[in-house]
Amino acid sequence: MENEVKPYNPGDSKKEQVATMFNRIAKTYDFLNHFLSLGIDIIWRKKAIGELRKDRPKLILDVATGTGDFAFEALSVLKPEKWHPASLTKMMTAYVTFEQIALGKVTLDTPVVNVTLEDKIEVRLGDSEKLLFPDTTFDAVTVSFGVRNFENLEQGLRDICRVLKTGGKAVVLEFSNPKVFPVKQLYRFYSFRILPLFGRVFSKDPRAYTYLPESVAAFPDGERFLDIMRKAGFKTVKHRSLGFGICAIYTGVK
Repeated sequence: MENEVKPYNPGDSKKEQVATMFNRIAKTYDFLNHFLSLGIDIIWRKKAIGELRKDRPKLILDVATGTGDFAFEALSVLKPEKWHPASLTKMMTAYVTFEQIALGKVTLDTPVVNVTLEDKIEVRLGDSEKLLFPDTTFDAVTVSFGVRNFENLEQGLRDICRVLKTGGKAVVLEFSNPKVFPVKQLYRFYSFRILPLFGRVFSKDPRAYTYLPESVAAFPDGERFLDIMRKAGFKTVKHRSLGFGICAIYTGVK
């Protein structure tokens, strides 16, 4: 299932455009996320991580890790033996920011970056639809606010399923389109009017914050996403709505 909504030129590859977009907004990305959501995105991440508490995964892959917020939070909560954040497509600057802020170093000239957080984290730059890991490698895979940026959603989920061990769990946290009045109307007004305004003020790339609501509006949320997970090979798929339908947690077992 190809996602047609792109940040810039409709004719160019979405992967390249997403990389360019995050290149431009990396320094303000986390600040704007927390500010514009009033910090609720932090609570949503904690709830998503909670889906793995009972599973006690030892080896975890975080796809579309961005600046590493979700990875660090999960590391402190779950304490796995090893955590591998991996990028959605090619978020070059997201990794620069991740390393500069959290680790104090920038080493993008090598494909693998070993970091010093008790040797728990290994960062790799790669493509979410062609993950650079063997089959059945991970106990769990997470994606936080990243799957709507996949160029081919089903292919990305299929590759996530591939690298999971049998019985392993995928946890996806993503924005949704609220259906209930007046949340639906207020959310659309905020997304298409207020969000782009703040994006223009604080970000070097105003288009990034018009792409966000467009990508959310086009995202096949709810049961449609669960159907895509099933097609990608997941079983026991579940959907949990948060924030009056503004966000959702999806889980699936290989």
